[in-house]
Amino acid sequence: MSELEAVIAGRKTADASTSYTARLFNEGIKYVSQKVGEEAVETALAATAGDARETAEESADLLYHLLVLLQQKGLSLNAVIQVLKTRHGKINETN
Repeated sequence: MSELEAVIAGRKTADASTSYTARLFNEGIKYVSQKVGEEAVETALAATAGDARETAEESADLLYHLLVLLQQKGLSLNAVIQVLKTRHGKINETN
C-alpha cells in the first residue's frame, strides 16, 4: 500500500492526458469523493452477491481511489493507520 501511495503522489503532477491518476487530481476533490463512494457501493454489492473475485477487484479499486482522496486532502495512509492504532488502544483499555 505504501508503494501505491508513493506512485499516486508521484502522478499528482503528471500529464493528465496520459495518467488516469493525474486526471482524478485535476477533476478535484468532489469528483474523487464520488469515485470513492461509487467504488464502495460496488464493493458492497459484489460482497453481497457472494462473488469473491469481483469483491477483491472492487476492493482494490476502492483502496486505490481512497488513497487518491487522502493524497488530495494532504493526508497519508500512515495518518489513517495512527487513528486505527489509537482506536485499538482504546478498545484494549475497555476489555
